[in-house]
Amino acid sequence: MVHIAGSTVLVTGGNRGIGHALVEEALSRGARRVYAGTRTPWTHPDTRVTPLLLDITDSTQIRSAATTVESLDILVNNAGIALYDDLTDRSAIERQLAVNLFGPYEMTRAFRVLLERSGGAIVNNLSLAALAPVPLSPAYAISKAAALSMTQSLRLRAAEHGVTVHAVLTGPTDTDMNRGLEIPKVAPEIVARAIFDGVEKGEEDIFPDPVSETIADAWRNGAAKALEREFAQLAGMPVPDAANPDGDR
Repeated sequence: MVHIAGSTVLVTGGNRGIGHALVEEALSRGARRVYAGTRTPWTHPDTRVTPLLLDITDSTQIRSAATTVESLDILVNNAGIALYDDLTDRSAIERQLAVNLFGPYEMTRAFRVLLERSGGAIVNNLSLAALAPVPLSPAYAISKAAALSMTQSLRLRAAEHGVTVHAVLTGPTDTDMNRGLEIPKVAPEIVARAIFDGVEKGEEDIFPDPVSETIADAWRNGAAKALEREFAQLAGMPVPDAANPDGDR
């Protein structure tokens, strides 16, 4: 199990919303060092916090962050964007895939060696939209569904190196991203607390708020999760020849 106390944590999007709440929660649980990735310069009064100028779509900034961080126990891929769209503009899909899918992918690649060295954890903050499309922002749902599949795919491979991978399926949260939506929303502090509770309990899929909790049991005991476990058994099978991926007929 991974514990927050005494650990080194990196949170992307760490200056506001759920990201800021995660930074504060890590500090309250006794984290030794918290790296807060932000797209603009930012400071924090606690000396345990090290701000990183980090746009997760910028490979140069990711490489710079990877050289700054000497050790890492927990990587929280929290940064994300949500744009309203109607699927008529391809660029809206591409922008959200760049941040919500490829951002966590590149962060994981950059910090995987450090996490394998510590036997740490990767935490991908996704959304209930990963499980079902949101009519106001279908491109966002597409990006989060892709990120969930990536998280599940990474889970088995990372386990071979002692790293746990956690999917956070967050419901409506009171952040700037949801400003203007007249729906019940939970405070980001509650979500942050539940995320780290789930990590410390070793939960693969974390449902950190009252809305998401209502489907937690159905997901964990449902057909999709059962299929994930069944497919995981294929990990040890030989890979088909690249020139003939379907095999001989």
